[in-house]
Amino acid sequence: VQLQASGGGLVQTGDSLRISCAASGRTLSNYIVGWFRQTSGKEREFVAAISKTGYSTHYADSVKGRFTISRDNAENTVYLQMNLLKREDTAVYFCAASEANLYGTNLYRAPYKSWGQGTLVTVSS
Repeated sequence: VQLQASGGGLVQTGDSLRISCAASGRTLSNYIVGWFRQTSGKEREFVAAISKTGYSTHYADSVKGRFTISRDNAENTVYLQMNLLKREDTAVYFCAASEANLYGTNLYRAPYKSWGQGTLVTVSS
């Protein structure tokens, strides 16, 4: 499956932004999808993930309560709604897909083998 992330941009602290991950080549409903982010000089970190049906999600503690991951399998797209953005949310955000059958906190451990290019989110004060 090929993934294309989009929707990043420059926003201010406290603003909201929704980024998207569109899939092509394969049906996205066959995959767990995760969002990860990376800033210069730091390791990539897990942000959120969603199960194949969308019924199970898991979030990093740093974004819990502010970010919401969702999916529209009919549109072959996964979204990350980001609210109450903070400067420390500034990063390049990547989406990734895994064919594993996992739920809950195990979504974090899925073997993500397909990665999209990143979309840059910049939060200014």
